Amino acid sequence: MQLKLHSFDLPLAHTFTISRESINTQPTLIVELRDGEHRGYGEATANKYYGATIEAMTQRIETLRPMIETATWNRPEELWQQLQPALASDPFSLCAIDQAAHDLWGKRAGKPVYEMWGLSTAKIPASNYTIGIDTIPKMLEKLQEFPDWPIYKIKLGTANDIEIVRELRKHTSATFRVDANCGWSAEQALEYAPQLKALGVEFIEQPLPADRWEDIRRVRESIVLPIIADESCIVESDVRRCAGLFHGINIKLVKCGGLTPARRMIAEARQLGLSVMVGCMTESTVGISAIAQLLPLLDYVDMDGAVLLAKDIATGVRVERGICHYPDAPGTGVQLLARAV
Repeated sequence: MQLKLHSFDLPLAHTFTISRESINTQPTLIVELRDGEHRGYGEATANKYYGATIEAMTQRIETLRPMIETATWNRPEELWQQLQPALASDPFSLCAIDQAAHDLWGKRAGKPVYEMWGLSTAKIPASNYTIGIDTIPKMLEKLQEFPDWPIYKIKLGTANDIEIVRELRKHTSATFRVDANCGWSAEQALEYAPQLKALGVEFIEQPLPADRWEDIRRVRESIVLPIIADESCIVESDVRRCAGLFHGINIKLVKCGGLTPARRMIAEARQLGLSVMVGCMTESTVGISAIAQLLPLLDYVDMDGAVLLAKDIATGVRVERGICHYPDAPGTGVQLLARAV
């Protein structure tokens, strides 16, 4: 086994703004695992909110190079189990390695990962397209740039949130989802929800700060729209805590540590009666192709990361007008187009 690391700054097509920050480029780390003729790829993007930097991830993975390159495993879960104790505080790095191991696993067998899991893609959810916070005219431009998507996720957390949704609704009959990224109070969530429901919003993602558990409980008891946990559901132990406080959870692969724990989180959420979504963190096609393997297990998905880029670094799964198109290729289907910078 040979380990290679590739770092990139992914240029975004538009400035991407949520309630707490704006970015124009997305730093990302690609892990490549080579085993003879086969190459598996995984990804973890940097994120200030979670303290994940390319430099720190690279350093931690390099310290584990001997272990990674000499590890014996037949299934990706076995490699994940060996590395998790050393990367317990760095799920982003663990995710990139785990994705690469899954891609390699499928390529060795000559089958897509979802097929290796015994899943079928005959029935899968459509992805939303995300519209970041901006002026209303700019947000409308972003919607009209991709006019045929069945679902739009609108980032909120401004002084005129209802006005934004009301104006966008004038220009499309598509389903809306809104994401406040912890930007509202309980009072705002309860006040906005009936208006948003009337405007065709399907659910609200993370309306309150992640640690406001009692406020979240109060909102859950009275709100007229489903609420989905994102920042409140990071790792496996959070799933049970979210039961009864949210209607569903949004799993991010980089936050939980990869496909291996994500599948366990999905199974537990199902047992607890929670709906399940998987979201992206502005990954390239590398990370989006990993998410695509989970689609048969999901109610909702947000996998438009590569669509938001001005330039991609890989081929694999394509998302067009919300529909996922799988390549005729094994593993997660990824091939890297560019080399490290």
